[in-house]
Amino acid sequence: MQRDQVRKQAISERFDRLSFERTRWQDKAGYYYEDQRRYLRFLVPEGLNILEVGCGLGDQLSALKPKRGFGIDLSAAMIKQAAVRHPELEFRAIDIDELDTKDTFDVVLLLDVIGHLLDVESTFKKLRRFCKPHTRVILVYYNFLWEPVLRLAERWGLKMPQQQQNWLSPADIRNLLRLADFEIVKTQNRFLVPKKVPVIASFANRYVISLPGLNRICLAQYVVARTRGQQPAQDYSVSIVVPCRNEKGNIEGAIARVPSFGTRQEFIFVDGRSQDGTVQEIERLARHYPDKEIKVLVQDGKGKGDAVRKGFAAATGDILMILDADLTMPPEDLPKFYEAIVKGQGELIIGSRLVYPMEQKAMQLLNLIGNKFFSMAFTWLLDERIKDTLCGTKVLFRRDYERIAANRWYFGDFDPFGDFDLLFGASKLNLKILEVPIRYQERTYGTTNINRFQHGWLLLKMTVYGFFRLKAV
Repeated sequence: MQRDQVRKQAISERFDRLSFERTRWQDKAGYYYEDQRRYLRFLVPEGLNILEVGCGLGDQLSALKPKRGFGIDLSAAMIKQAAVRHPELEFRAIDIDELDTKDTFDVVLLLDVIGHLLDVESTFKKLRRFCKPHTRVILVYYNFLWEPVLRLAERWGLKMPQQQQNWLSPADIRNLLRLADFEIVKTQNRFLVPKKVPVIASFANRYVISLPGLNRICLAQYVVARTRGQQPAQDYSVSIVVPCRNEKGNIEGAIARVPSFGTRQEFIFVDGRSQDGTVQEIERLARHYPDKEIKVLVQDGKGKGDAVRKGFAAATGDILMILDADLTMPPEDLPKFYEAIVKGQGELIIGSRLVYPMEQKAMQLLNLIGNKFFSMAFTWLLDERIKDTLCGTKVLFRRDYERIAANRWYFGDFDPFGDFDLLFGASKLNLKILEVPIRYQERTYGTTNINRFQHGWLLLKMTVYGFFRLKAV
């Protein structure tokens, strides 16, 4: 322990000496830091409570425009300059081991810091004191493949000199986070060309980095993680939103086949101007099942996406669920989704129809091929394994949906289906997406409202749109 204190003191004194030249070194690497700020602003919405460990001069923390920004650093000289540069933020010269605040934060940042930590696992464990269930820890560290290049840059005076530091692989980081009871939500590699070369650097650092293979040799590696096991054990009320259009024969099954779970259930049917008496059937069943909360809304817009947004806006439950009225996803499986979200295993729970064998006529061959293609495309796009993007059943807390809705301006009203509004929004907010396998069943009443070619073209356009809004940032 005494040896560690001596080492920390040496680190503190070294950065004190470097503090007077820190601005000059940052200016030399200005292109790198500007890219880092741009991507951090993508990851972190404005107006949050943010803790930065190893904040240096506090410039990156300030760029995020936090509601409360709190930076700590071992170097008292760095902290003194940071307080002058950013008087609107809080700074303390203190080690994470000695930080005694009981406050928790929405985001914890460690930017280019873990290479200097004496015990990375111990630091990660200490961070849990400052985390809530929705807190996101964002790490930025150098790709160990770049060590020889960066050492050479230091020798040539192109980069601030560093002493020996940890060069950790992605597998090392994942393992250390797991040991501290964190799980990774998102990873992203960035920055292929470290100097500003007109046209070439911008193109490479925003587009080429997404190519398989080249992505692995980027300079900066970003990890977004969340705590595990902090979801309080309790029951929640549930709103089940059922978009429907000409589904009269399926309405009773959508009510009667849903098991009892949660403290309260409400069914919200959103009708797309049916011609087969669907609305009248819902009203009849509301009288027939007086013990159940059943509401019916009629769309003034078009499409399932509009129906989902209308239903969610009217919902009063803690947890929001989408159940397609065709009942090809068995209503009996909804408790699986409820259990997964209540246990905190994920924050957007989606169904997957492509795990178990499905009934013979449940999905036509072209639809199956399209689903598998978009599965691969969205796994790459969201940096998250997504086996089935088009299963209608999706579940999330209302509080998280409200955050997605508040940030909808970033994507705009682009999604006629409703699925991708949630998937893109969840990815943008770094929510943990989890799939629950279900057995896909054949429709027993009515006909599908899906036009495979028209809708397939729309999905392809949304994939391209998502690339520019989620990848090329």
